[in-house]
Parts: sequence; structure tokens; C-alpha cells
Amino acid sequence: MPSHTSRRGLLFGAAALSTGALITGCTSNESKDDESEDSSQQVADDKPGKKVTIGFAGPQADHGWLNAINDNAKKRAEKYADVTLEATEGSNDTAAQIGQVETLINKKVDVLVVLPADGKALTQVGLKAMKAGIPVVNLDRVFASPQAYRCWIGGDNYGMGLSAGHYIGEKLKDKKNARVVELAGLDNLELTKQRSKGFDDALKNYPNIKKVARQAADFTVESGQSKMSQLLQAQKNFDALWNHDDDQGVGALRAIKQAGRDDFLMVGGAGALSAMQAIEADNSVLKATVLYPPTMAASAIDLARALGQGKGVSGMAEFEIPSFVTCYSAVVDKENVGQYMSTGFK
Repeated sequence: MPSHTSRRGLLFGAAALSTGALITGCTSNESKDDESEDSSQQVADDKPGKKVTIGFAGPQADHGWLNAINDNAKKRAEKYADVTLEATEGSNDTAAQIGQVETLINKKVDVLVVLPADGKALTQVGLKAMKAGIPVVNLDRVFASPQAYRCWIGGDNYGMGLSAGHYIGEKLKDKKNARVVELAGLDNLELTKQRSKGFDDALKNYPNIKKVARQAADFTVESGQSKMSQLLQAQKNFDALWNHDDDQGVGALRAIKQAGRDDFLMVGGAGALSAMQAIEADNSVLKATVLYPPTMAASAIDLARALGQGKGVSGMAEFEIPSFVTCYSAVVDKENVGQYMSTGFK
């Protein structure tokens, strides 16, 4: 289940952190060689540099997206000869994760990357690391205090809803009295509220479209199937469905197939590999998915490496990494699925 954040920051991609060039100003008495040398000292790139030990405290991999977070972090670290990754065993238990982060602090790692089981509960250990001189990259679930991290990077739940709403809106903008339904996630989570608000705000741009039903599931295949069955029984006629999560979408598609329905289009959420494969095959109602990219964990490693080496990131004029990085919620459909297939998670 993609995690909650209310932070809105700079749109930034993983690739931009390790490629490209920093454009720096120079005076008339500086040579090109001086400029090149100065730039290489200030900007992190793929070339081996100062050795950095990164402590990574991630989640328990009990959901496809969370497993992808761990995999992205580890594979990115393996890319760099100058990075040593000290990864803890993923945990959703707050006390256990606090202990794991404290162990990493005691090991005196150079930088920490933490996706907290509970942002508020782990704030104090984040503060402890920062006070010990270990900069923290806070991944997705945000700490309660900005003093507990040097940089935050994560997804955009409101943006997911916005992107889904605009995609559906453009598909139905010429249809009179269009009807849409929503299969949300857990209603007690702030992320679910943000996704729904983004969706509703986008639909306000399309006066011909009305949301006629909403059902909350809980991010599992089983809940997706049962809640979608209820929606289908209650709504005999609608034009589009937005499902917040591709894992529960597997169950939703089962219910749709069992009901023999193919009279609407479906947009998923998060970017699971199964969803992208279904979009590519184009043999079901699923026509698109809105990303909540687990590649943010790879970008977090890039940011941590730059921090450890005292450098900025490529493509930006600043000498330091940014304070906030919000990943964009792109829409993947049949037109661009080939581009994004490699980012799909199982």
C-alpha cells in the first residue's frame, strides 16, 4: 500500500539524480578545465567518489509496493562502487524499527534512509540521528518535525487522484451525463482521503460527469473482489471506475469478469506489473494506472549518496540536494506502457 504524505515539494525523477550536467556560472578568467573540475566536485554522478555507508530502514514487505521499495533501494546501492548499504530487516512494528535505526546510529553510518512504519512515532529517533551528525533522508511517510530529516522524498497521493480524474475526465468529456464510481482504499488513512479529494477536484472540471458511488476496500485482493462485487450490484450502469490500488485491483478485475461487465473503463493506482501487463494486452476494462512510483527508494539512495559525498544533484544549480522531492503521479496507458513496464512491481 503506497504510503501517506502531505508534503508537496519539487518534482524530481530518479534518473535526473544520476545523469545530466550542472550548469554553473563562471567568471571571464576561468578556463573550461576549471569549470569542469569545479562542477565534478559539486555534483554527484556515476563516477566512484568518496565512500559512503548508507543505513536503510525500510518496511516489512507485506505488500507488492513495499517489497518494491526495498528492492529499489538495494539495487540502486549495488550500482555504486562507493556505496555500502547497511539494510535492516523490514519491520512494520514501531518499537522494532526504532531499535533498528538506533543500531544504525550506533554503527555510525554516514547517512540514513528511513521509511518509517509510523512517521510520528519515529520522529524522535530521526531527531537523534540528526543531532548525532547523521543526515536523514525521510522516505515517503513523513516525520512529524522537519528537524528530524535533511531531505524528504515521496509520492503524491493528492496528485494520484488528480491524474486519475483528469484522465477519466478527458475520456468522457464528450459523453452526456457520464457516471463514474470509485473503489478507494482504507478510509481511516489520510492517503485515501487525499486520493479521493484529488479525484473529486479533477472531476469538477467536467460538469458532464457525476460520481455516483464510492466503496472503500483495504488494499487486498480479497477486499477488492468483495467490494467491487457490491459496487457492480448497486450500479448497473456507469462509464468509468477509479481503483486506488493495483493489488486490490486484481480482485476487482475478478469481480468484473465474473459479472460479465465490460461496459466501462477502469483506471488503477500505484503501477503494479500485473496492471501494466493487462494494459499492454488490452483485453480487459483496465486501460490505465496512475503511478505511485517505488523508484522513489532508488532516488532516496541517490540523494543519500550525494549527501554523504557533500554534493548536489545533476540538473540543478544548487550545491546541495533539495529539502523536498515529490514524485510525479504519471498516468500509464497503452500509449506509454512500454516506457514504464520496467518500473512495475509484483
